[in-house]
Order: sequence, then structure tokens, then C-alpha cells
Amino acid sequence: MDESRIVGALVGSAVADALGAPFEFGGPGQYSERFPEPLQDGGSEMIGGGTFDWAPGEFTDDTQMGVHLAESLVDNDLILERDDLWLRWRAWSEDAADVGITTRRALGFGDWRDVVHPDPERTGANGALMRCTALALLDAPREVRLRWTLEQAAMTHAHPDAGVGAWLGVAAIRAAIEGGDPFDVLRREVGGLPDGSRERFAAVLGEDWHPIGSHPYNGGVWVCLATAVWAVRGAATYEEAVVRAIDCGGDTDTVACVAGALAGALHSIDAIPARWRNDLHGSPDGRRTLRTDDLVTLARRLAGYR
Repeated sequence: MDESRIVGALVGSAVADALGAPFEFGGPGQYSERFPEPLQDGGSEMIGGGTFDWAPGEFTDDTQMGVHLAESLVDNDLILERDDLWLRWRAWSEDAADVGITTRRALGFGDWRDVVHPDPERTGANGALMRCTALALLDAPREVRLRWTLEQAAMTHAHPDAGVGAWLGVAAIRAAIEGGDPFDVLRREVGGLPDGSRERFAAVLGEDWHPIGSHPYNGGVWVCLATAVWAVRGAATYEEAVVRAIDCGGDTDTVACVAGALAGALHSIDAIPARWRNDLHGSPDGRRTLRTDDLVTLARRLAGYR
């Protein structure tokens, strides 16, 4: 496989997450209004701020949770050990600046087996999708990646489509890493879903779907994934894909994170602007800071490189 696509997926998701964070909960077009043209001569659009006052270039809870998933896999011989992952996520949530409502409720339980949501139908959020890029990097059979993607999703999100959406994201990223057509893979995967899920995802993943004015709430897994796919499908470059995702407004860091993973896998790490990669940083636990090179190393280890 192309190593540049492998690392492009993980770094691409984190870069887009950090770039979209300042615009979270805002309306459409804010990014392009602030930056009508790409900055040159040493400038960077990594401005920081937003609802949680992120530092310029700092990635958010999307990448923080994803890093814990990735490190748990690496530390357990590339096997999903849910008990280990649960301890990592719970420790992270104690001091995290931002934790999604559904995720926070779930992590309040001492054991993932005991998690109960008062209204499971309201847990179809994008939290399981945003953190799952690491699973697309594993050199494992499709059935294993599918099972682990659904298992990590169910730990916090009871709605089955939260896991289905995460799997569709993983499948698309993996197809791009392998040099295939991620949109063709999505069509095939959606066609094989159970009736209810197939109808819900097919309604928003078609080529004629447009996010603006159709489904403003992209905090749900369906529209989050659809918006990210729309952004990448209509873009010629990584940069264009991420800007399109952020300009949709709403949950900009998460939509961009998902789009950035797919675009990074499709176009490779070399397509991610250096001015963004150079500014990227974040802490998964409040004790250490990870930068681009650390994520490159983590991606390589997930793929089995040493």
C-alpha cells in the first residue's frame, strides 16, 4: 500500500479538525469569508479560538479520542481491547475541554458493558464516526475492521446507525488508501445495509445531494458523513475538500475531521499544505503534546510498519 496515503488519512483528519474548530456552531461560509484566498508568505489559517478557545493549530476531542483508539490498538498488538480503550477514554474525559453529550453520558459508567441511554434513538450522533480513522489503517481482513468499528461505536452510541456510519467512513478511507474509488465502495456498502439503515444513508449519500439548505443538522451521523463525502467528492484537492466541509457550518470540526481523513487518504499527506501541518498539535491527555511527526509515526505503526 501507499504509505503516503496511510499517513495522509490520520494527519489529514487531525489537520482538518484543528482548522475547523474555530468555526464550530457557526453558519455557512464563515471560513471563506475570513479567508477568501489562501494565505501566503508564512501565514496560516490555523487561527484557534472558537467555543472552547482552542490554541491555533490545536486539534479537538475528535482527534483526542481517535488518538486513544489508535494507541490502544498499537499497545495491544493491533487488536481492539475494549476494556483497555474504555479506561483510556474515561481518563481522558475527566479533564477534556469538550466531550459530546452522548459520549459523556456513556463514559460516566465504570464499565462499557453497563452503559444505558435513556433514549437510544437519540444517540445517532457523529461521535463514533469522528474517532475511527485508525481502524481504516489496520492491515486486517474487512470482517475484522467491520466488527471492531461497530464494537467501538456501540461502547458509547446505542443507535445502530452510529456504528454503520462509522463503518462507511472506515470503508471509504480504506478504499482510498488502497487506490480504489471510495465513492463506489460507499455505494456498494450502502446497498448491503439492512432496510432502515440503507434507506437513511442512501437518501443523503447520492451524488445529487447537497448539504446547504437540505439538512442543517450535521451533528447526526447521517448528515455528518454525507457532508464530508459531498465535500471530498466535489473537490480536486485536499485543501478544497476541507474548506468545503468547514464552509457548511454547524459541527465544523467534526465534519472537517471526517472529510480530512478521506481527502488525506485520497490525495496523500503531500497534498496537505505545509502551513497547516507545521502548526498542528494537541494533547490527548493533558500531559504530552503530539505534533504531525508523532501522528505520522502512529499511523505507520497502525499499518504494521516499524
